[in-house]
This record gives sequence, structure tokens and C-alpha cells, in this order.
Amino acid sequence: MRLALSTPVVIQVPGTASAWEADAGIDDVARIGATADRLGFAYLTCSEHVAVPATAAEARGAVYWDPLATLAFLAARTSRIRLLTSVLVLGYHHPLEIAKRYGTLDRISGGRLILGVGVGSLREEFDLLGCAWDDRGARADDAMKALRASLSTTHPAYDGPYYRYDAMVVQPCALQPRVPIWVGGRTLRSLRRAVELGDGWTPFGLNIAEMAKMLGAVERPDDFAVALATPPLDPIGAAQQATDRIGRLKEAGATDVNCVIAAQSAEHYCDQLAALAELTDLSRTEQP
Repeated sequence: MRLALSTPVVIQVPGTASAWEADAGIDDVARIGATADRLGFAYLTCSEHVAVPATAAEARGAVYWDPLATLAFLAARTSRIRLLTSVLVLGYHHPLEIAKRYGTLDRISGGRLILGVGVGSLREEFDLLGCAWDDRGARADDAMKALRASLSTTHPAYDGPYYRYDAMVVQPCALQPRVPIWVGGRTLRSLRRAVELGDGWTPFGLNIAEMAKMLGAVERPDDFAVALATPPLDPIGAAQQATDRIGRLKEAGATDVNCVIAAQSAEHYCDQLAALAELTDLSRTEQP
């Protein structure tokens, strides 16, 4: 099982984010990213929302840094840790747009991209961007197939119900021969989409029992990733609780644990990371 970070500051969800994050900046994010890299955490995350409706911000939060800019910056400040979009909304982009932008990120980072994608759940945001809502699931399936055919080649070609292209050049392309594609979501359909078209599942908004039930209903390949998130952990102040929470996710089927860390400052956050690495003997876990 791999331990990773739900990167603080770059997304601030009420009830999950710590108070210090509201006034934090890029230097804090860089420091935390470098610390996680040095300690051996598996990846950092960044989500995508262009604009959150004011009516939804109370529950979802309003702070969402752009994932491409953020992860590209972190790529330059780290050397080993992987970079996960968690998640990129497929309906907002043409597959070749994603292949070019995130293929470039994969190349400049030395092949460290994990492409997390999702169908999307904010109707107002779809309408704002002029994107199709009603058939977004079918479009997402087609986009994932197109991405698989296009991410790692400079001469992509694809012929599907929504996306068709040929005789195009996309250069640079991804460095990895097969960029891992993980699917976000909170339904059994999202898990099945991940198994059929992707390499992993990163659910949200589900409790452990719900996730375990879904995972038990679907046959998964041996190398399929299941990335489950913790509630806020306090490795210094509540060490046993932190390890118990991680253990319960492993029992539920996690191959990867996205750790949310409770902290009072960026410095305290880095201290918490060091404590968590020691608690879990991170140097002995299977990190990429």
C-alpha cells in the first residue's frame, strides 16, 4: 500500500481544510511538496473547478487552484513524487487538449503524471463553459478511450461516437508509454468505468462501508489502484488514531491512501508528515 497526500492549500473543503490554509501561499505548498518528496510519499494531488457556484461553495469550498499550473510548479520543486489530477473534468476539454497539456507535464516531470479524470457533477459549471451535460457519461467514456489512444504518441488517431481525428501531430506527448488513468466518482458506475477503461479508482464522499461494498461487487485486475482518502489525521497528537484510520482503509481495499493532514501551519504540517512517515515506516512501503 502506498501513502500519498491530498495536497493542502490548493483545495480547501470546509470541514477538512485547516484554518492556516486560508492565508497560505505557493511557498508553503512548495515546502510541503518538497518535504513529501524527501520522505517518500507517493504523489501529490490537485483538483479542477473553473468556477464554483456560490450556492455550492459552502459545501464544496471555493478554493481550487488550477491543476496544470500547480502540478507543473511542483514538478520543478520535486524529483520523485508523482503528480495526480484528482480530478480533471473530462467534459471541459477535448481529449487532444488534455493529451498535449498533460503529456507535456508528464514529459517535463520525467514521467510522473497520474491522470485522474471524472465525469463532473456541477451542472452550473457545465452550462457556464458551454459543455454538454445530459450525455456527459457517454462523452467521458469516449474521451477516456481517445486519451488511451493519444497520450503517448505524437501521431494520435481515434474514431469514436463523440471524438474523431486523424492525420494530426501532437508534440510533445507523454513520456510514459502508458500514463495511469484513474477515475474519480462516488457511484458503482464510476468504479466500473475505472475497471473497464482506466487503471484505478479514486472515490470521494463515501464512507468505508459504502466503498467496501462497491469494491466487493466488481472484479478488478491485479494491478488496479484503489485510492481512498482519510479524514484529517494528527500523527503527532493522535498517532494510534492515525494508524487505525489508515489500517481501516487498507482493509477496505485501498492500494493507495490519500492522507489529509490536520495542522496549525505549514511548518507544523511538515512535522506531521515526518511523524506519519515514521509511524507507518514509509521507507519500507511500496512507493513508486
